[in-house]
Amino acid sequence: MNSAILTRETIEKREYDWLAPYAMKSAESTGRAHAEKEHPYRSIYQRDKDRIVYSTAFRRLEYKTQVFVNYEGDYYRTRLTHTLEVAQIARTLARALKLNEDLVEAIALAHDLGHTPFGHSGEETLAELMKDHGGFDHNTHGLRVVDILEERYPEFHGLNLTNEVRRGIISHSTPFDMKRADTVDIPGPWLLEIQVVDISDEIAYDNHDLDDGLKSKLLSEKDLEGVPIWEEAVAYINERFKNIDPQTKRFQIIRRLIDLQVSNAIENTMDRIDEFQIGNLSELPDKGKRTVYFGKEMNEKRIQLRKVLMEKLYRHYRVVRMSDKASRFLKDLFNVYSGNPEQLPPHDQEKIEKKGKFRAICDYIAGMTDRYALDQYKSLFEPYERV
Repeated sequence: MNSAILTRETIEKREYDWLAPYAMKSAESTGRAHAEKEHPYRSIYQRDKDRIVYSTAFRRLEYKTQVFVNYEGDYYRTRLTHTLEVAQIARTLARALKLNEDLVEAIALAHDLGHTPFGHSGEETLAELMKDHGGFDHNTHGLRVVDILEERYPEFHGLNLTNEVRRGIISHSTPFDMKRADTVDIPGPWLLEIQVVDISDEIAYDNHDLDDGLKSKLLSEKDLEGVPIWEEAVAYINERFKNIDPQTKRFQIIRRLIDLQVSNAIENTMDRIDEFQIGNLSELPDKGKRTVYFGKEMNEKRIQLRKVLMEKLYRHYRVVRMSDKASRFLKDLFNVYSGNPEQLPPHDQEKIEKKGKFRAICDYIAGMTDRYALDQYKSLFEPYERV
């Protein structure tokens, strides 16, 4: 074979030459549930990443809520743009720490596949509706999506992702996540690549919600006075740029906030790796001892910023109205379908015998986009709407 061609074997060898000894190597993957011949020119995690990008669930993220419901405007983040932003931050961290970028990107792209329409309000609503029927949370559902619900291959259900990516989905954890609905677990170490995605999600969530909050005017710069990390970023931009328009200035401040947190996470993580004496994969601490994280001072600054977001943005009366309205939509849809499952599309009715009525309905609703859920609500409840 031409030596200029980059084969999977060459990629795997380069990982041993380039990545840190505690990084997850493609050649050391514990594999997939269903054995497959691997691709000659893509690593096992590159292949996972491609499968995720081509999935139905990934495309649907474009019309699923981050904070602002789809019809509120086309500027605001959606689950898809948020996912891409998480992946971008995660790649930066992984590269600096010499971790496996392909694995990190695959986990980042998949981390929100289990989210419902209407953001966390939708998840909380389905969790309430399913509390007597097996429960619901977006991590567990995300694993169902990639293991069962995606139908793309004749040999097996799901995407047949590697165990490392699947573990990244089920163990994903940030302060915004609900408690898991069941005890699903995938054995293996708490990889630094998984932790990189967790912290990247936190960085993206906070700073991009801050950007959307300011753009929507639900938040004002006055609300952020006295928040140290905000004032530090503003002072830095004011010193570098004079007489720039407010929109550009806001973008530069958000950019600076992200850079401060990413840089701090990289430096503090390297300190922790030395402190914990991590020399290889077998020496990774258990999940109670987080390695990839911020320093104490930065974390305290972030807590103060998050407190403002919680009080001024997430509890803003308009956001509460959006969330409450969305919850009513989903409850009404769930009750109508459970009262008469014959109103479900035929393909979803067929799943009732195998999954049970409530799980089949839950899967159907969780897969909806905001827009599709609203269309279904109108067709079921508005008398002059076509069904």
